[in-house]
Amino acid sequence: MKENYYNVIGVMSGTSLDGIDLAHIHLSKKEEQWKFSILEAETIPYNAAWLKQLKTAVNYSNDELEQLNENYTDLLANCILTFIQKNEIKNLDAVCSHGHTILHQPEKGITLQIGNLSKIATLINETVVCDFRIQDVALGGQGAPLVPIGDRLLFSEYYYCMNLGGFSNISFEANQKRIAFDISPVNTVLNFYANQLNLPYDDKGAIARKGQLNTDLLEDLNQLDYYQLSFPKSLGVEFVNQIVLPLLESYPISIEDKMHTFTKHIAIQTKNALPVIEQKILITGGGAYNDFLIEAIQETLPKMTIVIPDNKILEYKEALIFALLGILRLLNENNCLSSVTGAKKDHSSGSIFYKIG
Repeated sequence: MKENYYNVIGVMSGTSLDGIDLAHIHLSKKEEQWKFSILEAETIPYNAAWLKQLKTAVNYSNDELEQLNENYTDLLANCILTFIQKNEIKNLDAVCSHGHTILHQPEKGITLQIGNLSKIATLINETVVCDFRIQDVALGGQGAPLVPIGDRLLFSEYYYCMNLGGFSNISFEANQKRIAFDISPVNTVLNFYANQLNLPYDDKGAIARKGQLNTDLLEDLNQLDYYQLSFPKSLGVEFVNQIVLPLLESYPISIEDKMHTFTKHIAIQTKNALPVIEQKILITGGGAYNDFLIEAIQETLPKMTIVIPDNKILEYKEALIFALLGILRLLNENNCLSSVTGAKKDHSSGSIFYKIG
């Protein structure tokens, strides 16, 4: 049986605003089995001006969003081109880019990921596959999460795959279907309070560890309507800005106490989300570096085997999977699962912009 190889760059920018993740990926497929290798990888942080824009863009007018999309596509193209030249990467099959989510209101048929304009292919002179969410929302789906197809094809040895980024999301097999959904906010909230202390994030959860648990706040957080919904379901920054932060701010307690309590809340919601609690779970994303958070999750799930992979997989798993999603799109194979998003059918999603020549 022939083995097919693909030379790809995966690009991801998450809601935690850590920066733009770029990963050079080799993918191969033989007898329906996919394998991967992460080669060069880098995260390019946003400068202060871009951070401010991305944090406030949810309130922009349509004209402002159009201009932001133009500017962000230019930024993304420049980062990708610099990455290609720096690492002397040649003979790419595609650059597969998620873009950056600004609006995500699937119940209204709205989702916007900036950086996915067609000019990006011209600017970097490579075939680009991007804008993976729009078609799913048009088919009645949540447009998220998209990573679970990659969990199934690349990480099948784990019962659960969980990413701790701006939000936490979980993925697993149930009744021969892939199930996945967003669990709760994570770094969108923890980083918000770390920023108030003039820090980019809470290193290893040290600040949260110093705080005290506020049981009333914890109970209020756990009673939020989202946690009572059945899947498929997904979260956006709107949920944090309109519901979670106002609730946290209504409590006149220290930042340390808010972060401590919210960390415990994340752990409780993680436990509540898992139907089986004696299995093996792969945890990736920036939150995997938060020792206090990992300890809190382990405390609520004492019989769960937590696996934190090497740094490349931990940090670049989403970029890796978007590389896979892009190749699946080029092959016209399904990369969005209706069991995950709630769309009318499984489908192959994403815009393809071919390089010229």
